[in-house]
Amino acid sequence: MAAVLIVPIFMILVLLLNLTIKIRRELTKKSSNLPPGSYGWPILGETMEFLGAGLEGTPEKFIKERSEKYKSQVFKTSLMGEPMVVLCGAAGNKFLFSNENKLVTVWWPSSVRQLLGHCLATSSGDEGKQMRKMVSYFVSPDAFTRLYIRTMDLVSQQHIKTHWQGKEEVKISPTTKLYTFELACRLFMSLEDQEQISKLVTLFNVFLKGIISVPVNFPGTRFYKAKRATSAIKNQLQKIVRQRRAALEQRTAIPSQDLLSHLLVAPDENGKFMSEPVIVNNILMLLFAGHDTSSVVITMLMKNLAQLPDIYEKVLREQSEIASSKEAGECLQWEDIQKMKYTWNVVSETLRLWPPVTGAFREALVDIKYGGYDIPKGWKFYWNTSLTHTDSRLFPDSTKFDPSRFDGAGLTPYSFVPFGGGPRMCLGKEFARLEILTFLHNVIPQFRWNLLIPDEKIIRDPIPTPVEGLPIRLHPHKA
Repeated sequence: MAAVLIVPIFMILVLLLNLTIKIRRELTKKSSNLPPGSYGWPILGETMEFLGAGLEGTPEKFIKERSEKYKSQVFKTSLMGEPMVVLCGAAGNKFLFSNENKLVTVWWPSSVRQLLGHCLATSSGDEGKQMRKMVSYFVSPDAFTRLYIRTMDLVSQQHIKTHWQGKEEVKISPTTKLYTFELACRLFMSLEDQEQISKLVTLFNVFLKGIISVPVNFPGTRFYKAKRATSAIKNQLQKIVRQRRAALEQRTAIPSQDLLSHLLVAPDENGKFMSEPVIVNNILMLLFAGHDTSSVVITMLMKNLAQLPDIYEKVLREQSEIASSKEAGECLQWEDIQKMKYTWNVVSETLRLWPPVTGAFREALVDIKYGGYDIPKGWKFYWNTSLTHTDSRLFPDSTKFDPSRFDGAGLTPYSFVPFGGGPRMCLGKEFARLEILTFLHNVIPQFRWNLLIPDEKIIRDPIPTPVEGLPIRLHPHKA
């Protein structure tokens, strides 16, 4: 049987190799003034080196080595089966963010598009703007003060009571992921069933492993497993959507209840309602974006605070002052969040050194000139956070953890980009700020902690992930 398969597999590989070579020739013929660089291997390009750098825990290594080799802030490569130009530094960020929907548009690798489906993250143009407006209604300052802060405070208190109090040791990474996922489920679709949430978070862990991967849908591959997990997630979400639609019709749910109700009842500017599959895709995307990145920030922040006791003390002082100004049982309010200036500086410095997202992609809408080079229409761009955030010209002594960088007049424009920039800046920036600060307000006045594995390796798979889950020993404050 194996011998029978060898010939067709070999023929497919030969055809793909010929196709790759032909496409590269056609693209290269358009311009002889391309940026320096290498396309790497046929078909795969330099994808494995790109992904491998993240698994080593040094995602910026791939870009830094090539930028130094070619002595250029612009170079070409081939990633995810596409000819691609990598733009380094604040200047590259500014160019892409400033030219969104003019010279460039959003693009994601095939694995992302196939798993997320048609949703806000993968849409552009007028349709993307319409979706963004519908979603932004529920991540506005009004929504934060009216709907979110009290719920975030109560959920974080209950989470700490259940998963932290009375425990000697906690694994930070999976525990904080559960917190942020529970919060996203509660706020986006009023889901509180712990059994359902547990099933979904397990499926999302598999989904995440395949979101940036070689899209080979073959048993055993990450992409194959992620597709199966995504199908199971969408089946569960579809049931939730249909139950909510029925509840709205029976008036046992209200349109302003949460994001799910809003997406079901609110038409866009043209009077069109979002279809059920697109609602499911958008809820999937928001659950993904609304919990994984924030849990990473909390995890890396807890690691930093364990290693930097002076900074921990300053955060404790600020949070204790806010807590002492509240009546017993009184929840946080918007005004309290605004007082957490030093704490947010510490979070920002964590975002600088450990950005949850290493970068993103764009596609050239027209032939583009940049940095003295010609980039053909249809080519893809990649911008990177890690390399920019550790540029010593932008951040002196860049490897040092220094929250004071965020005091005063601010940073060089386009140098600090954990949430992206331009028209596609992350809609959930303020949502993330709230859920992180609310969690810290409730955990820091209760505990100190130390790392059980001080030199634990951190990989990017695709987000920063402690290989052992970052186990800590808890030391409750004395009453």
